[in-house]
Amino acid sequence: MKKTLLTASLAFALAAAAAQAHEGRPTVNGVITNIDQQAGTITLDHDAIPNLQMDAMTMAYSVNDRAMLKGLKAGDKVKFEAAEVNGAPSIVEIEKTK
Repeated sequence: MKKTLLTASLAFALAAAAAQAHEGRPTVNGVITNIDQQAGTITLDHDAIPNLQMDAMTMAYSVNDRAMLKGLKAGDKVKFEAAEVNGAPSIVEIEKTK
């Protein structure tokens, strides 16, 4: 019983920390149309990005970390978070969806 309670408490704490880390950045749906690993950019056909006041569109974005592009390819559906980094919209989190 104590182990189950500890596991549940830890899971809750991790979820709360993750929610705080992403506060203010909505998760946005999109589809990858192109990836340029060398340039560290990804082109997304995506829904509106409210925190950047951007309408739905297709646009290339730089990524915070090129390692985020590993395992992704054109045609993949993704959920992502974007933020302004060094004055330009950038992808700061991304994951493949089904």
